[in-house]
Amino acid sequence: MGSGHAHKLYRHARSPVHALPPHTKLAAVFAFVVVVVSTPREAMWAFGLYTVLLGVVAYAARVPAGFLLRRLLIEIPFVAFAVLMPFVAQGERVDVLGMSLSVEGLWGAWNVLAKGTLGVAASVLLASTTELRALLLGLQRLRLPPLLVQIASFMIRYGDVITDEMRRMRIARESRGFEARGVRHWSVLAKSAGALFIRSYERGERVHLAMISRGYTGTMPVIDEVTASRAQWSYAFALPVAALVVCLLGWTL
Repeated sequence: MGSGHAHKLYRHARSPVHALPPHTKLAAVFAFVVVVVSTPREAMWAFGLYTVLLGVVAYAARVPAGFLLRRLLIEIPFVAFAVLMPFVAQGERVDVLGMSLSVEGLWGAWNVLAKGTLGVAASVLLASTTELRALLLGLQRLRLPPLLVQIASFMIRYGDVITDEMRRMRIARESRGFEARGVRHWSVLAKSAGALFIRSYERGERVHLAMISRGYTGTMPVIDEVTASRAQWSYAFALPVAALVVCLLGWTL
Protein backbone atom coordinates (compact mmCIF):
# COMPACT_ATOMS: atom_id res chain seq x y z
CA MET A 1 0.00 0.00 0.00
CA GLY A 2 2.94 2.27 0.17
CA SER A 3 3.90 4.61 2.95
CA GLY A 4 1.57 5.81 5.67
CA HIS A 5 -0.98 8.44 4.85
CA ALA A 6 -2.19 10.49 7.78
CA HIS A 7 -5.62 12.10 7.71
CA LYS A 8 -7.14 14.86 9.76
CA LEU A 9 -9.71 12.43 11.16
CA TYR A 10 -6.95 10.32 12.67
CA ARG A 11 -5.83 11.25 16.18
CA HIS A 12 -2.43 9.91 17.08
CA ALA A 13 -2.28 8.41 20.56
CA ARG A 14 -1.10 5.36 22.45
CA SER A 15 -4.14 3.44 23.65
CA PRO A 16 -5.48 -0.13 23.69
CA VAL A 17 -7.93 0.81 20.93
CA HIS A 18 -5.19 2.22 18.67
CA ALA A 19 -3.16 -0.95 19.17
CA LEU A 20 -5.90 -3.30 17.93
CA PRO A 21 -5.45 -4.77 14.43
CA PRO A 22 -7.51 -2.80 11.89
CA HIS A 23 -9.61 -5.72 10.64
CA THR A 24 -10.82 -6.48 14.16
CA LYS A 25 -11.98 -2.88 14.58
CA LEU A 26 -13.67 -2.87 11.18
CA ALA A 27 -15.56 -6.05 11.98
CA ALA A 28 -16.50 -4.80 15.45
CA VAL A 29 -17.84 -1.47 14.16
CA PHE A 30 -19.84 -3.22 11.45
CA ALA A 31 -21.34 -5.61 14.00
CA PHE A 32 -22.13 -2.74 16.36
CA VAL A 33 -23.94 -0.80 13.64
CA VAL A 34 -25.96 -3.89 12.67
CA VAL A 35 -27.01 -4.35 16.30
CA VAL A 36 -27.97 -0.69 16.67
CA VAL A 37 -30.05 -0.75 13.48
CA SER A 38 -31.79 -3.93 14.71
CA THR A 39 -32.86 -2.31 17.98
CA PRO A 40 -36.57 -1.38 18.23
CA ARG A 41 -37.04 2.36 18.09
CA GLU A 42 -39.39 2.27 21.07
CA ALA A 43 -36.54 1.13 23.37
CA MET A 44 -35.22 4.65 23.85
CA TRP A 45 -33.23 3.66 26.93
CA ALA A 46 -31.23 1.21 24.79
CA PHE A 47 -29.85 4.02 22.64
CA GLY A 48 -28.75 5.80 25.80
CA LEU A 49 -26.79 2.70 26.80
CA TYR A 50 -25.24 2.53 23.33
CA THR A 51 -24.07 6.11 23.82
CA VAL A 52 -22.50 5.14 27.13
CA LEU A 53 -20.70 2.22 25.47
CA LEU A 54 -19.28 4.49 22.79
CA GLY A 55 -18.26 6.94 25.50
CA VAL A 56 -16.31 4.18 27.23
CA VAL A 57 -14.56 3.33 23.95
CA ALA A 58 -13.74 7.00 23.35
CA TYR A 59 -12.30 7.26 26.86
CA ALA A 60 -10.19 4.14 26.36
CA ALA A 61 -8.99 5.52 23.01
CA ARG A 62 -8.20 8.95 24.54
CA VAL A 63 -10.46 10.70 22.03
CA PRO A 64 -11.78 13.98 23.55
CA ALA A 65 -15.50 14.65 23.46
CA GLY A 66 -14.99 17.92 21.58
CA PHE A 67 -12.99 16.16 18.86
CA LEU A 68 -15.78 13.61 18.44
CA LEU A 69 -18.64 16.12 18.52
CA ARG A 70 -17.05 18.39 15.90
CA ARG A 71 -16.81 15.50 13.47
CA LEU A 72 -20.41 14.51 14.07
CA LEU A 73 -21.41 17.68 12.20
CA ILE A 74 -21.11 15.66 9.00
CA GLU A 75 -24.58 14.24 9.68
CA ILE A 76 -26.31 17.65 9.55
CA PRO A 77 -28.05 16.82 6.21
CA PHE A 78 -29.59 13.72 7.82
CA VAL A 79 -30.68 15.81 10.80
CA ALA A 80 -32.42 18.24 8.45
CA PHE A 81 -34.20 15.33 6.77
CA ALA A 82 -35.28 13.92 10.13
CA VAL A 83 -36.63 17.28 11.28
CA LEU A 84 -38.92 17.43 8.25
CA MET A 85 -40.39 13.96 8.75
CA PRO A 86 -42.97 14.87 11.45
CA PHE A 87 -44.35 17.59 9.17
CA VAL A 88 -44.71 15.54 5.97
CA ALA A 89 -45.52 12.04 7.26
CA GLN A 90 -49.11 10.80 7.23
CA GLY A 91 -51.18 9.13 9.94
CA GLU A 92 -52.22 10.10 13.45
CA ARG A 93 -51.44 13.72 14.38
CA VAL A 94 -50.48 15.28 17.69
CA ASP A 95 -50.14 18.95 18.71
CA VAL A 96 -46.66 19.98 19.89
CA LEU A 97 -46.11 23.69 20.70
CA GLY A 98 -49.06 24.60 18.52
CA MET A 99 -47.83 22.55 15.55
CA SER A 100 -49.64 19.51 14.14
CA LEU A 101 -47.07 16.71 13.83
CA SER A 102 -47.35 13.14 12.68
CA VAL A 103 -46.85 10.53 15.41
CA GLU A 104 -45.31 8.13 12.92
CA GLY A 105 -43.12 10.96 11.64
CA LEU A 106 -41.89 11.71 15.16
CA TRP A 107 -40.94 8.08 15.68
CA GLY A 108 -39.28 8.01 12.27
CA ALA A 109 -37.30 11.16 13.03
CA TRP A 110 -36.16 9.69 16.35
CA ASN A 111 -35.21 6.45 14.63
CA VAL A 112 -33.08 8.22 12.01
CA LEU A 113 -31.42 10.57 14.50
CA ALA A 114 -30.62 7.95 17.13
CA LYS A 115 -29.35 5.20 14.86
CA GLY A 116 -27.66 7.55 12.41
CA THR A 117 -25.82 9.46 15.13
CA LEU A 118 -24.59 6.27 16.78
CA GLY A 119 -23.42 4.88 13.45
CA VAL A 120 -21.57 8.06 12.57
CA ALA A 121 -20.02 8.24 16.05
CA ALA A 122 -18.76 4.65 15.76
CA SER A 123 -17.30 5.43 12.33
CA VAL A 124 -15.59 8.56 13.62
CA LEU A 125 -14.07 6.57 16.48
CA LEU A 126 -12.81 4.02 13.98
CA ALA A 127 -11.23 6.72 11.81
CA SER A 128 -9.80 8.47 14.87
CA THR A 129 -7.96 5.37 16.05
CA THR A 130 -6.94 3.76 12.75
CA GLU A 131 -4.72 5.17 10.01
CA LEU A 132 -6.08 5.06 6.48
CA ARG A 133 -3.35 2.75 5.29
CA ALA A 134 -4.15 0.37 8.16
CA LEU A 135 -7.84 0.47 7.22
CA LEU A 136 -6.99 -0.64 3.69
CA LEU A 137 -4.87 -3.46 5.06
CA GLY A 138 -7.79 -4.43 7.29
CA LEU A 139 -10.15 -4.52 4.32
CA GLN A 140 -7.70 -6.79 2.53
CA ARG A 141 -7.54 -9.04 5.56
CA LEU A 142 -11.35 -9.26 5.63
CA ARG A 143 -11.26 -10.43 2.00
CA LEU A 144 -13.00 -7.41 0.51
CA PRO A 145 -12.81 -7.62 -3.32
CA PRO A 146 -9.30 -6.44 -4.32
CA LEU A 147 -10.67 -4.08 -6.96
CA LEU A 148 -12.70 -2.18 -4.35
CA VAL A 149 -9.65 -1.94 -2.08
CA GLN A 150 -7.57 -0.54 -4.96
CA ILE A 151 -10.23 2.03 -5.82
CA ALA A 152 -10.38 3.15 -2.19
CA SER A 153 -6.58 3.32 -2.05
CA PHE A 154 -6.36 5.50 -5.16
CA MET A 155 -9.15 7.77 -3.93
CA ILE A 156 -7.31 8.33 -0.65
CA ARG A 157 -3.95 8.93 -2.27
CA TYR A 158 -5.04 11.25 -5.06
CA GLY A 159 -7.86 13.06 -3.31
CA ASP A 160 -5.29 15.25 -1.58
CA VAL A 161 -3.44 15.71 -4.87
CA ILE A 162 -6.56 17.07 -6.55
CA THR A 163 -7.34 19.23 -3.52
CA ASP A 164 -3.86 20.72 -3.71
CA GLU A 165 -4.37 21.38 -7.44
CA MET A 166 -7.60 23.24 -6.60
CA ARG A 167 -5.72 25.32 -4.04
CA ARG A 168 -3.06 26.31 -6.59
CA MET A 169 -5.73 27.27 -9.12
CA ARG A 170 -7.52 29.37 -6.51
CA ILE A 171 -4.28 31.16 -5.60
CA ALA A 172 -3.60 31.80 -9.29
CA ARG A 173 -7.05 33.37 -9.75
CA GLU A 174 -6.73 35.52 -6.65
CA SER A 175 -3.25 36.69 -7.63
CA ARG A 176 -4.82 38.08 -10.81
CA GLY A 177 -7.44 39.96 -8.81
CA PHE A 178 -10.34 37.55 -9.25
CA GLU A 179 -12.98 37.29 -6.51
CA ALA A 180 -16.19 35.31 -6.93
CA ARG A 181 -18.83 37.78 -5.79
CA GLY A 182 -21.88 36.94 -7.85
CA VAL A 183 -23.56 34.99 -10.61
CA ARG A 184 -21.50 36.73 -13.29
CA HIS A 185 -18.39 35.00 -11.98
CA TRP A 186 -19.85 31.50 -12.22
CA SER A 187 -18.56 31.08 -15.78
CA VAL A 188 -14.98 31.52 -14.54
CA LEU A 189 -15.52 28.96 -11.81
CA ALA A 190 -17.09 26.55 -14.31
CA LYS A 191 -14.07 26.88 -16.60
CA SER A 192 -11.80 26.25 -13.61
CA ALA A 193 -13.75 23.10 -12.77
CA GLY A 194 -13.38 21.92 -16.37
CA ALA A 195 -9.66 22.61 -16.33
CA LEU A 196 -9.34 20.74 -13.03
CA PHE A 197 -11.15 17.72 -14.51
CA ILE A 198 -8.83 17.65 -17.54
CA ARG A 199 -5.72 17.98 -15.39
CA SER A 200 -6.91 15.22 -13.07
CA TYR A 201 -7.69 12.93 -16.01
CA GLU A 202 -4.30 13.55 -17.61
CA ARG A 203 -2.51 12.99 -14.31
CA GLY A 204 -4.40 9.74 -13.84
CA GLU A 205 -3.23 8.56 -17.28
CA ARG A 206 0.38 9.43 -16.44
CA VAL A 207 0.16 7.58 -13.12
CA HIS A 208 -1.37 4.53 -14.82
CA LEU A 209 1.39 4.43 -17.45
CA ALA A 210 4.01 4.80 -14.72
CA MET A 211 2.47 1.88 -12.79
CA ILE A 212 2.38 -0.34 -15.89
CA SER A 213 6.03 0.46 -16.65
CA ARG A 214 6.85 -0.78 -13.14
CA GLY A 215 5.09 -4.10 -13.58
CA TYR A 216 1.53 -3.37 -12.46
CA THR A 217 -0.79 -6.15 -13.66
CA GLY A 218 -4.08 -5.15 -12.07
CA THR A 219 -3.43 -6.17 -8.48
CA MET A 220 -1.53 -4.47 -5.71
CA PRO A 221 1.05 -6.45 -3.72
CA VAL A 222 0.33 -7.07 -0.05
CA ILE A 223 3.26 -5.46 1.74
CA ASP A 224 2.16 -6.00 5.33
CA GLU A 225 0.16 -8.99 6.55
CA VAL A 226 -1.87 -8.01 9.61
CA THR A 227 -2.87 -10.70 12.07
CA ALA A 228 -4.87 -10.74 15.30
CA SER A 229 -4.79 -12.99 18.31
CA ARG A 230 -7.85 -14.45 19.97
CA ALA A 231 -7.45 -11.97 22.83
CA GLN A 232 -7.44 -9.02 20.41
CA TRP A 233 -10.60 -10.30 18.72
CA SER A 234 -12.24 -10.66 22.12
CA TYR A 235 -11.21 -7.15 23.12
CA ALA A 236 -12.51 -5.66 19.86
CA PHE A 237 -15.85 -7.47 20.06
CA ALA A 238 -16.52 -6.41 23.62
CA LEU A 239 -18.44 -3.41 22.19
CA PRO A 240 -20.79 -5.25 19.79
CA VAL A 241 -21.37 -8.10 22.25
CA ALA A 242 -22.38 -5.64 24.98
CA ALA A 243 -24.58 -3.87 22.45
CA LEU A 244 -26.17 -7.18 21.47
CA VAL A 245 -27.16 -7.82 25.10
CA VAL A 246 -28.79 -4.39 25.21
CA CYS A 247 -30.59 -5.07 21.91
CA LEU A 248 -31.99 -8.38 23.15
CA LEU A 249 -33.21 -6.70 26.32
CA GLY A 250 -34.83 -4.03 24.17
CA TRP A 251 -36.83 -6.68 22.30
CA THR A 252 -37.84 -8.63 25.41
CA LEU A 253 -38.65 -5.89 27.93
